[in-house]
Amino acid sequence: MDLDLAQVRAFVRAAEELHFGRAAESLAISQQALSKRIARLELLLGTRLFQRGGTGVRLTDAGQRFLPPARRALTAGEAAVVAATGEDRPLRVDVWGHLYAPMRTLAGVAGRAGPMAPGHGRDLPSVTAALLNGDIDAAFGRVHPPLHAGLTHRVVRLEPVDAVLGAGHPLAAEPVLRPDQLSAGVLWAPGALDRLDFLRRFAERFAVRVTATSVNLGLAHFLGEVAADPRRFSLVPADVPLPDVPGLRSVPLVDPTPLYAWSLVWRTGNENPGLSRLTAACAEQAGRSRWLEYDPTRDWLPEPPANGGGSADGGGSA
Repeated sequence: MDLDLAQVRAFVRAAEELHFGRAAESLAISQQALSKRIARLELLLGTRLFQRGGTGVRLTDAGQRFLPPARRALTAGEAAVVAATGEDRPLRVDVWGHLYAPMRTLAGVAGRAGPMAPGHGRDLPSVTAALLNGDIDAAFGRVHPPLHAGLTHRVVRLEPVDAVLGAGHPLAAEPVLRPDQLSAGVLWAPGALDRLDFLRRFAERFAVRVTATSVNLGLAHFLGEVAADPRRFSLVPADVPLPDVPGLRSVPLVDPTPLYAWSLVWRTGNENPGLSRLTAACAEQAGRSRWLEYDPTRDWLPEPPANGGGSADGGGSA
């Protein structure tokens, strides 16, 4: 039995979208062409992969069993083309959480990871879809549950977080702050907290009762809004280069120090050699720069590592 990878790709995309119209659009083909490819695949396999009905499209039991190896087949097909042509194309890497400048971490390892083609920045749901669709090879940002079962991730950096506030804030002159000292302030967020998991978890953990949402127009605009109101504060990873905003103060947080966990994410089964180089370069830099140090008596993570201390392992979800 010879599988047609175009038919397999049509199935995988439809299984991820559970909508033939959206799947066809993402493949730049007509819905009729997509339906024909899936019908031919079902005929070849001798079983139905989708249950179609008035309530929409869903996978049959056979379709659910077929999906993981179908994804692996597409990955192997791409690897075979690369091996035959000898072309080591750039690794396509996107980021999310761009207000916190994730590219600065990738830039530190890019020279050792081989050619990379960076993306423009998305949110985590968009990155998840792009990874599953094969539009990108890897992504970098903060992972929080639930992560799609078809993806793998590895924590590569735990970065201390500072409080940012205006010079008129009552705590602006303090050399360091405890997170609970901020509970009476207004946590200023660059979007809805249900989409900003780290800030939401911080507010819950340290009893910040008042939060307010801004429009994300970039870091300089956002921090200018923080500095303009003496009640406001926000959180920024300590190594993020801050723009020159008049009256802005950055104060380290201690007892505990919040840590922002950066993870590399890729589609399970992706064997692109550039991905192996990138993960190895991240691990090497993490060891050299002590990126993964975590002490539960000193630090706070929304989802601490399963081993409870020492350093964060690669399988944690933070």
